[in-house]
Amino acid sequence: MKKKLLILASLLLTACLVSGCAYLPAAMFTDMMTVMGTTRTTADSTPVVSGGDTVTISREEYERYQQFDTLLELMEMVEYAYFEDYEVQDMLDGAANGLLLGLGDPYTFYYTPEEYAELWEEDEGEYAGVGIQISTSYLTGLCTVSRVFDNGPAREAGIHKGDVLYMVDDLYVSSSTINEAVDIMRGIPGTDVQVKVLRGTEELTFTLTRAQISVNRIEYGMLADEIGYIFLYEFAGDCAQKFEVAVKDLKSKGAKGLIIDLRDNPGGWVDDAEAIGDLFLDKGTLCYLQYKDGSREYYRTKDGKTEMDLVILMNENSASSSEILAGALKDRADATIVGVQSYGKGIVQSVIGLDGGAGMQVTVAQYYTPNGNAVHKLGITPDVEIELPKGDNGMYEFADLADPQLAKALEVMQQKLAK
Repeated sequence: MKKKLLILASLLLTACLVSGCAYLPAAMFTDMMTVMGTTRTTADSTPVVSGGDTVTISREEYERYQQFDTLLELMEMVEYAYFEDYEVQDMLDGAANGLLLGLGDPYTFYYTPEEYAELWEEDEGEYAGVGIQISTSYLTGLCTVSRVFDNGPAREAGIHKGDVLYMVDDLYVSSSTINEAVDIMRGIPGTDVQVKVLRGTEELTFTLTRAQISVNRIEYGMLADEIGYIFLYEFAGDCAQKFEVAVKDLKSKGAKGLIIDLRDNPGGWVDDAEAIGDLFLDKGTLCYLQYKDGSREYYRTKDGKTEMDLVILMNENSASSSEILAGALKDRADATIVGVQSYGKGIVQSVIGLDGGAGMQVTVAQYYTPNGNAVHKLGITPDVEIELPKGDNGMYEFADLADPQLAKALEVMQQKLAK
């Protein structure tokens, strides 16, 4: 009996992954229960008492835990019949992943303690790896190289933006395995990893030596007289502070118009979109989130905007916080959107730390632009549509005006400034 209860206690930790956290709305909280060796009071004030080999709980909670009988039975059968040694924690991690996978939401998932630590390491912009950024399509399952970092192993080996990541060591890469692929590509500097990519109909194999990677979130410069250009790669780390520095520097150089390039920007922290939007907007709404219960949370900007004409470049991989920023600047700052329809990720997630160093990401709300426009599965519609020519994978160096979309954005900005 005691052994079975210990297994139950472990599985209850898995169940707790759907419990509340301080980062979530109050309505999303649920009680958490410790099975072994404690006394607590349930929501209906029924005492839960444990001592020795027995545990007394309310009928309501007993019926709740009966949902996990199949998991207990599976674990008992593995213990009895499985032919090799195994780690119980690996099974619990798999159960946690499976629990959230049952939601059918690709943006809600579980982090092991190691993965959760790596998440924050990546946000800081320093890690050991091969130096690529991946854009994942949960519609096609393809994982495409959206950026190759300067002076990194991938750049030196000849991996290109637009290559489709096909295999990492012995792992076939898809939207469902991309996190595992990233884990493999990271590691100790000086060690090797084999990467296969598809470039058109050609399969290419590279042996890359991992190195320390320093991620720059933005690049900027003057694109023409009175026109500044900022390429924002993702909403993470210190991007908001660096963006503000870039705007001030471009203004000091005479920029009256600014092209913000959000192509292949997968998004990131909403707070960063709010801070960047605040540079160009007076007091008002950046966006609002709508939760399951119908309540709303507003992200707002303050007075004190920078006066600049704005053009925003977007493509089919511009998502999430990119669409929040673009939607707000289109609605409230007369920004002109150039490019193609954006991705359409109009939902936001909370990242929550769990006991033991693990974590989870969970979709909590849908967001809307200041004018009340939905984005999810719709995207942001460009004011000036321009697709890349057939066969053009968009692999251009920063500020290269051979890029037809950037050239069109410059033309649109020149027309705006001429009015």
